[in-house]
Amino acid sequence: MTALLEVRELSVAYGHIPVIHNLSLLVAQGGITTLLGANGAGKTTLLRAICNMKVRNSGAILFEGRRIETWATEDIVRLGIGHVPDGRGTFVHLTVEENLILGAHTRRDRTAVAQDFERAYTYFPRLKERARQQAGTLSGGEQQMLAIARALMLRPKLLLLDEPSFGLAPLIVQEIFRILRRINEEENVSLLLVEQNASLALALATHVYLLETGRVVMDGPASIVSDNAAVRRAYLGY
Repeated sequence: MTALLEVRELSVAYGHIPVIHNLSLLVAQGGITTLLGANGAGKTTLLRAICNMKVRNSGAILFEGRRIETWATEDIVRLGIGHVPDGRGTFVHLTVEENLILGAHTRRDRTAVAQDFERAYTYFPRLKERARQQAGTLSGGEQQMLAIARALMLRPKLLLLDEPSFGLAPLIVQEIFRILRRINEEENVSLLLVEQNASLALALATHVYLLETGRVVMDGPASIVSDNAAVRRAYLGY
């Protein structure tokens, strides 16, 4: 397995409050890794730490073999790490098209950017229909699609996704997860997914890390972790 992202003995704190303790994980090139854990386990904090977003950390974060834990967030983005935050983070007063333009703001290859508009609309045809519509008037599912499409405009090698199913109807969630699988398979984009819907996350992922109070307490292939009786009781309800 070739690691695209490697986290080594990472500890993270907000001020003087520790949240993550000596955590290590790998995201394989072309793989889908999911983080499971209760609220407060440190999942969102981990994604923020990878992007160096207003957290204090120690340890090492490597992307394609280069240490990036001290890099500025915008430089981490330029490496090819796209972040779809919880709450979607769409610019509600801008149009769909303007949101996508912002997603490509670090790029200079204008011809390729224009091609990637069509690429994003191929995955999310509903957004093409609403290209001139203000993002704040979209449904919750459409806003989530826009957040993912905006991250794709970066041409990422790795997508960090924080609760993409939150607050959405089941049919919309299934559609979004099908698209995420297509993006992974067709574009070879690796995914690191935080998701409360454990059943969907385990069905999508190739590898799973289970976090409790900022520590990894279990990891392994998704098929093996999903067969664990304790995981089934805690996260799958049977």
